[in-house]
Amino acid sequence: PFSETNNDSKWKTFNFFDFSEVKPAESESSSPFNVSLQVKIINEQRLTTNDGQVRILSRAFKVVRTFHAHESGSITHMKQIDGTSLLVTISEDLSNDPTLKVWALDKSDKKTGGPKSLSSLSIQNGRKQFPISAFAALDNLSQLAVGFANGSVTVVRGDLINDRGAKQRTVFESEEPITGVEFREGPTTTLYLATTGRILTLTITGRGQGQPAKNLDDNGCGVGCMTVDRESGDIVIARDDAIYFYGVNGRGPTYAYEGPKQLVSIFGAFVALVTPPKADPVSKPGLLRRFVGSQANDLYKSSTFALLDTDLKYVAHTETLASQVRTVFAEWGDLFLLTLDGKLFRYHEKTLSQKLEILYQRDLYVLAINLAQKAGVDNAQRNTILRKYGDYLHKKGDYDTAMQQYLKAIDNTEPSQVIRKFLDSQRINNLIEYLEELHEHDKATVDHTTLLLNCYAKLKDTAKLETFIKSGTNFDLETAIAMCRQGGYYDQAVYLSKKHGEHERVVDILIEDSKSYEEALDYICRLEPDVTYPNIMRYARVLLEHCPQETTRLFIDYYTGKYRPRKDAPLATAQVSTGGAASAVQNLASFIPLPYRQTTNVPTPIALDNQQAALSNAELAAAPDVDGPPEYDVPKPRTAFSSFVDHPDQFIVFLEACLKDGNVNEKDKVDLHTTLFEVYLEVAASKTGPEKRDWEAKARILIDDKDISMDASNVLLLSHLSDFRDGTVLVREKQGLRFDIFRSYASVGDTAGAIKALRKYGPEEPQLYPAALAYFTSSPKVLEEAGEELDAVLKKIDEDGLMAPLQVIQTLSTNAVATMGMVKKYLSDQIERERKEISNNRRLIESYRSETDAKRKEMDELGTKSAVFQTRRCSACGGSLDLPTVHFLCKHSFHQRCLNQVGDEDVECPKCAPTNNNIRAFRKAQEESADRHEMFQDALQRSRDKFGTISEFFGRGVMAAPTTE
Repeated sequence: PFSETNNDSKWKTFNFFDFSEVKPAESESSSPFNVSLQVKIINEQRLTTNDGQVRILSRAFKVVRTFHAHESGSITHMKQIDGTSLLVTISEDLSNDPTLKVWALDKSDKKTGGPKSLSSLSIQNGRKQFPISAFAALDNLSQLAVGFANGSVTVVRGDLINDRGAKQRTVFESEEPITGVEFREGPTTTLYLATTGRILTLTITGRGQGQPAKNLDDNGCGVGCMTVDRESGDIVIARDDAIYFYGVNGRGPTYAYEGPKQLVSIFGAFVALVTPPKADPVSKPGLLRRFVGSQANDLYKSSTFALLDTDLKYVAHTETLASQVRTVFAEWGDLFLLTLDGKLFRYHEKTLSQKLEILYQRDLYVLAINLAQKAGVDNAQRNTILRKYGDYLHKKGDYDTAMQQYLKAIDNTEPSQVIRKFLDSQRINNLIEYLEELHEHDKATVDHTTLLLNCYAKLKDTAKLETFIKSGTNFDLETAIAMCRQGGYYDQAVYLSKKHGEHERVVDILIEDSKSYEEALDYICRLEPDVTYPNIMRYARVLLEHCPQETTRLFIDYYTGKYRPRKDAPLATAQVSTGGAASAVQNLASFIPLPYRQTTNVPTPIALDNQQAALSNAELAAAPDVDGPPEYDVPKPRTAFSSFVDHPDQFIVFLEACLKDGNVNEKDKVDLHTTLFEVYLEVAASKTGPEKRDWEAKARILIDDKDISMDASNVLLLSHLSDFRDGTVLVREKQGLRFDIFRSYASVGDTAGAIKALRKYGPEEPQLYPAALAYFTSSPKVLEEAGEELDAVLKKIDEDGLMAPLQVIQTLSTNAVATMGMVKKYLSDQIERERKEISNNRRLIESYRSETDAKRKEMDELGTKSAVFQTRRCSACGGSLDLPTVHFLCKHSFHQRCLNQVGDEDVECPKCAPTNNNIRAFRKAQEESADRHEMFQDALQRSRDKFGTISEFFGRGVMAAPTTE
């Protein structure tokens, strides 16, 4: 037998099979394994002996049935058709042609009680008596091939199952014995032939039928050393030097395995080899020795049995047997081996997990991986093997190869288990590789992103950092940007933010970190209106501080509805020193517990395609903008006021520009004018001399302009806070608050201003004179400053009757400042006027009394005395009176015809009728107004002379007692 040492250099040997000897049932008087041939049928075993009998064994290897298959000769070949109960047997006695029979084991022969024989025929070999050396049959038994030791091959065709006849033809003849025949089915049916010196193919059906056999190989094989792999259809040849595979296109792969071969068989993925015992080289000459092989050797010499996996090139099981092997067969998932001394051995394949454990013990992880892959395990189990292999390599110090295994097993490996192994400073490149792969597989967490970026920062590997950022790998954006900012890689942070549309973050980085204010403003100007607004409002003060003109222009465009995103070429990203990167990395050392290299200031790499992230095509600058401004809701100007704190100059430009825009509504104009007025005063307060007056003049213009509307209360408050008296005056004057103007001068003791206001507004606001009288006499100083103005005030009060003399006296006596000499003339004039008025009233009363008495007397005379009418002419027509004539007591006479009297109606003097009607209407009005007390109250409130008003209404009868009818 061959030794393992002959093959250890190429084939590794394992014990992947459990083997045991199969013992016959105790009830058997003799061993059923002392047979010449074996074949399986369904779930039972058929064993035949030299006497032509077939024995059927159960799974417990107990004989359950025996029948006599052939009357003469011994059965040398049997074949059971898979999936059926058909059995083919061939018997030989070398005195007659071999006999072939087809049996239906599921049917019984009525005569013999045994299985029914479906057909029987003699196999012809040209009347030459040579033993059968090879036999093969198709599964449907439509064709059978029989090879003889004299080198001929006979093919039997026909319906052997239904016994409808069969034809035999010798298809091949050779001087070399036939050692094997096998069918290969496909578009054509090919018969593979093996002799001791050649391997040939012969097409027996289909295209190419009838053509001579084609030589496939100039090397043959021994008997039993040819078989077929049912799964692949390949022909397997075992020779002393190697195992050969032959396919449709000729010879396929070859696997070197030194040693003589006696028998080859396929069991699943394994090739079963039986090696005969070594013989003396002198005993091997001659062609017959090559044909019969080791059967001439001593029966009791040992042989070797091996199971090979040719794909993975290892020996799954090897064993030395004390006896030579008769046959090898597979049944019930196990492999069985029958020896010449009648012993049967069972070989049971170990489970995959058991195989893997054996390989783990020998640190053969590569083979374990290949074995698992061939077995079709799932990814989880495969990755477990890869992880074990990685652990093994890591212990050996082969870190790079170990990392490759961890990367392959990344889907089912807890990342922390691997990361902890590579935290050493010397293994940071391996750690980076693993972290990058985690991101590629979308398995990275925030901590993994943080750790990866820290590794880049530690190595100052800006190129890898840029590659990682640009790769489109899935990672936590927030963490990546935060780490770039903390590490001083601002350009990279800006690139990431732009790429993912984080506009606010882009502006924040440019302003807070890079201090690139112009670039930040330029980026804001390229955004859509709804994104521009929150950014400009957030950073307005900073941008106004560093880019006042450009920022103010942006505010004006946006708040006047004229904003449109900028389309020209963007500003280049400024390179920023990353001196802060080193310190930021040191602050993040807790993520990588390794000593950092000495920090040095390194320049930031060139900008990361920031121009492309914003607007990659410079042609946009030349392209005409045919679209109008984008539509957006223009915010109220008031929302921008707080942004201009500490920037009054820019604020004034903004306010004035907004006011020039014709789309501002009236309410917003009030806010704008009021705020502009406030800023004017604020700037004026910080100036002196002519410059101060110029700004106050601008504020004054806002108040004087009648077309400008401002909140009066706000303007008054602002003027007061800024000590801008002209503003206070103008507003109060504009609002008709003249009394407040005078009071504002008086409250600060500005006598000259008070006199000026009195002279200006006194004619329209008479009540200012009583207030001026009280102010002028409030203190000796004011009285002195007022001078002759006091007399003018008293004169005006006296002329217009603004105050009663008693009220004047009470006002002057309040502060005991004015003297009698100052009011002597006023008092004397008042007394003289009162006297004259009393005298006039008395004369008027006397005249009224005299007239009343005369009227009463006349009325009495008209009622008691007769009237004499001496008028000669008609008062209507002027003609001489003639009868009939009508005389009235009013001394008017008329022709009756001139009165236009109708019927007996009362006639009134036409001359006195209009006067009488007026008197009656006036009286009626008095009577009606007597009940309208609200009219009396309203007139009383509006009247200066209250007593006169009461007297007037008393005369109208308002005070009279109601009459009862």
